[in-house]
Amino acid sequence: MNPVELRDWLSGHRADLLADLSAYVSLETPSNDKALLDTGLDWLDGYLTARLGAPAATRRTSGGRHGDICVNDYPAPAGGPDHATPVLALAHYDTVWPAGTLATWPFTVEGDHVTGPGVFDMKAGLVQLVWAVRALEAAGLPRAPLRLLLNGDEEIGSPASRPLIEEAARDAAAVLVFEASADGAVKTERKGVGIFRLRFTGVEAHAGLEPAKGASAIDELARAVRHLHGLTDLDAGTTVNVGVVTGGTGSNVVAGAATADVDVRVSSRAEADRVDAALADLRPHDPRAAIAVTGGWNRPVMERGPGTARLFEQARTVAARMGLDLRECSVGGASDGNFAAALGRPVLDGLGAVGAGAHARHEHISADGMIERAALAAALLHALA
Repeated sequence: MNPVELRDWLSGHRADLLADLSAYVSLETPSNDKALLDTGLDWLDGYLTARLGAPAATRRTSGGRHGDICVNDYPAPAGGPDHATPVLALAHYDTVWPAGTLATWPFTVEGDHVTGPGVFDMKAGLVQLVWAVRALEAAGLPRAPLRLLLNGDEEIGSPASRPLIEEAARDAAAVLVFEASADGAVKTERKGVGIFRLRFTGVEAHAGLEPAKGASAIDELARAVRHLHGLTDLDAGTTVNVGVVTGGTGSNVVAGAATADVDVRVSSRAEADRVDAALADLRPHDPRAAIAVTGGWNRPVMERGPGTARLFEQARTVAARMGLDLRECSVGGASDGNFAAALGRPVLDGLGAVGAGAHARHEHISADGMIERAALAAALLHALA
C-alpha cells in the first residue's frame, strides 16, 4: 500500500476520525484545572487502548498541581524492526480554554470546517497519529517502535513534563511533534523563549518637598525598558518585549519599587547568550537604587540541524508521493519539540492539524486536512522503519 492508498483507506474512515475528535474535544482540559486534566487523561488511556491496544509499557507520572504525564511504548509490529530505537511522538492534551467554554462553543462540523476549543491546538493532532498507526496496521506495513508522550502542561511552559520529555527523547531516532501546522507547513525551527522579571528598588521620598532624597524605581525601570527594547535585532531573529510594568504608590511619592515582565525570543544560542549578558550587566542609574533579575529560558532554541534537515527531506519525499508539496517554516512560538532539539535529536514539528486560529475563538481545522496529515504521518512512520 503506497501513501495514496493509505490516504484512501483513511478517507473511508473519515466519520470515525471526526467521531473520535468530537469525543476528545468535548472533554474540557484547561491547563489550570487539575481535576479536568485527570479526567481527560483517564479518557485518553481508554481511548488509546481501544484504538491501538494495550501498550507494551506505560508510565504515568504525577504532574503535581499540573497535568500528569503519560509515556506509552508501542513495539513495532511482528516482523518489524523492534530492535530499533523508538520514534518519539509528542502530544499535549491541555488547552488554553477555561472550564465552561463548551457551553457556548461546542464541537461543530460544517462540511470541511471543524471547530471547537482545542481542536487545532492540538487535539486533532493526536487523533491523526492514532489513525496513522491504524492505517499501517490495516495495510500490514512495518513501522518503527513508537513512544508516545502525553503531557498536560505544555500551554504553561511544560514545568512538570520537561524532564520526562528530555528523558524520553534521549534515545529516540526521531521526534515527531503533532502540534498544529503553520498553514500546512511543518516547523523545522522554533525560537527559544525567555521569561524574565526585573525588580527595581528605589528610595521613597515626598515628590514635592524632598525629591532629592528619593531614588525613583520607576525612573530606573524606564531607562531599563529603553535599553532592553534596544536589544531587539529582527535580522538575527531576536525580539525583546517588556509587556507588563507596575510600580509606585502615588503620583506625589518618589517610587520605591517597580517591576517589569519581559518576553524574549531568539533564533540562536548565540543570541540567547547576548541577551543573558545584557541582563547580567544591568546597573542602576542612581547608585542608591538596585535591580534584580529573576526568571530564565523557558524553552531552548529549536535549530534546524542536519538531522532535522534529513527528517524533513524524508517527510517531503513521502508527501510528494501523495501529490503534496510539503513546505517547512520557522516560527516564533515554542513547543515541547524545543527540548528534544536542544538534545540534538532530529525534530519535525507541526505534523498536526491543518487550520488556523490557535488560542482564538475562530480556532478551526480542515476535516480533509485530517485525512491528509494522518496519511502523511503513516507514510513517514513507515519510512522511518
